[in-house]
Amino acid sequence: MSSHRTPGALTGPAPSLTATLTGWFSARDAVEAGSELADEFPLLSLVGAAGRSSRAQQRARDDALREFIRRATDRIWPMRLNFYKGARFANSFKWRLLERGVDADTANEATRRLLVQISLKQSGDGAEAGSASIARSSGASARSDSNNRARTGETAMTRSTGATMKGLLRLGEESFARGDYESTVLHYQHSLELKPHRADVIHSLGVALCKLGRYKEAEEHFRTVIGREPNHADAHGNLGAIHLSRGLYLDAENSLRRALKLKPGRLDHRSNLGLALVSVGRLKESRSHFEKVLRAAPRHAGALYGLGLVARAVGRFEEATSHFKRAIEIEPDMARAWSALAGVRRMSSTDADWLQGAETLASTLKAPAEEAGLRFAIGKYHDDLGEYAEAFASYERANELLKTISAPYAREMRTQFADDMIRTYTREALVRARQSASTSSRPVFIVGMARSGTSLAEQILASHPAIAGAGELEFWNSAMRKHEAEVCRGVPSESMRAKLAESYLRVLAEHSEDAARVVDKAPLNSDYLGVIYSVFPNARIIYMRRDPIDSCLSCYFQPFSAALNFTLDLQDLAHYYREHQRLLSHWRSVLPRESLLEVPYEELVGDQEQWTRRMLDFLGLEWSSRCLEFQRTQRPVLTSSYWQVRQPVYNDSVHRWRHYRKFIAPLLALRA
Repeated sequence: MSSHRTPGALTGPAPSLTATLTGWFSARDAVEAGSELADEFPLLSLVGAAGRSSRAQQRARDDALREFIRRATDRIWPMRLNFYKGARFANSFKWRLLERGVDADTANEATRRLLVQISLKQSGDGAEAGSASIARSSGASARSDSNNRARTGETAMTRSTGATMKGLLRLGEESFARGDYESTVLHYQHSLELKPHRADVIHSLGVALCKLGRYKEAEEHFRTVIGREPNHADAHGNLGAIHLSRGLYLDAENSLRRALKLKPGRLDHRSNLGLALVSVGRLKESRSHFEKVLRAAPRHAGALYGLGLVARAVGRFEEATSHFKRAIEIEPDMARAWSALAGVRRMSSTDADWLQGAETLASTLKAPAEEAGLRFAIGKYHDDLGEYAEAFASYERANELLKTISAPYAREMRTQFADDMIRTYTREALVRARQSASTSSRPVFIVGMARSGTSLAEQILASHPAIAGAGELEFWNSAMRKHEAEVCRGVPSESMRAKLAESYLRVLAEHSEDAARVVDKAPLNSDYLGVIYSVFPNARIIYMRRDPIDSCLSCYFQPFSAALNFTLDLQDLAHYYREHQRLLSHWRSVLPRESLLEVPYEELVGDQEQWTRRMLDFLGLEWSSRCLEFQRTQRPVLTSSYWQVRQPVYNDSVHRWRHYRKFIAPLLALRA
């Protein structure tokens, strides 16, 4: 990913050089100096100015920092730190500041400024010596042309700064090669202090930030590179990879296609494009990209992993397992392939080797998202074996990791949104909207809290010859984000509703041209039932109702996209569920009875035929026995229930929460 050359594996020094290199790498004094200096950092001067105006406080802070940097530079530069010792000194200084409670921004700023000033001080000393030497060789006296000496000094300074820059870049590349991404970031940040406009360095810094899971910062760096070099293919490709990790599949596709247009031979970008297409159900197209990558590079682990996802989506689990295992053979630390293996079947005690390998890998991973994915898989292993304490510990660790890279869940905003929907979409407003709405009855919406059985209901219905399943469409979520202010103020205008109807029916036609009904099973559509009814009053809505604790706990046990940040915390889950139910109570009161059917998950798995008949009657369709063997239906399933819906109905998930009672206090009140 980096535009710098990534060095090969580092080897030990030749015996004849050992003594010399040992002295060069010995950094104990530098580490101790960094720690001691950080203990003298003027905390009161920088933090204790709360009583002043913000401008005065900032000026005092800058003055204190500048004076500290000046004194510290005078103390440290005589040590003649080489590149390695300078890095060790900087790391020791920075981490000691953080230990003392200095905020991260201040610690980073102080470290960068100090290192640059030390480098320049050392360079300046060399420049003076160089200038004097040149003057003597020309026979000039102390009264020689001062401008000539200044120019000579500037040239030496430039050469020294260039050498420092090269050294920092080399250290960055070496740190990246050995997986020390924290040091990589520090080296590249220092180099940008010397030359801030190096697009290649900005890009490499973005790559290192990605490795640490600092995606927001990485995205800013990639966008900066694109702003300066619009045809920087790797910046477009890596921006696409970030979109992919966030579940922004359309944005990912656009960025990755741009990257491939600029550099068609970039296999990683083509493989990532395949992953984006898998995620939106375009399996045939995604497979063609993976196969193209593998024709060029048969051992490309990412493409093999992608083929595993394609096979998994259509229920070919043995084939998927083979692809995932092959990817791991080639790239043993591919965390996502290890995670995927745990999801294609129920784990057992015979998978102890998998557990050992997964635990070992998880302990070495730097990026929070990668470790979190593996911790979710380890949690599933323990849950499958009935080891509930170990399972919950793994799930909890996974969610805590994701919290570090996700925006906090905003409870006030969620409550305000529910208030807006309840205030705006009254029964009277919806009756008026119906008069100018679409008359189509093709759409069927299966909604509910996430992990409430929506995938099961869709798979059952999609087994009927007159029904097509479209999966979780992003249409309404995307449309509501785009028009959020308008839909919160009032029912959309007639023209807007007509455009929404036309666009949505076109999307459904892409999934099936002749099915009488097309199912959209996006749980988040629960939020927008008023808007949806105002556009399609003849549509049918099936609400899946599941035990609230089971539903919330299952959310906590799944690695969702960053948009579902309420799933990362049990308190947030409880709040979200209460607002979800408050909103549902409103929809029950304002929507006509013939528009909404509630299906209890527990009763569906207890008597599938009875509830299947009720759902088909609700949709105005004849009975089909094919719905009772839904697990045989061949169709892509892209949600986290891809394995479950391929199995006959089972009730293992009913009251599952009882195994975890002592860990989930915030959820227990939901049954009250």
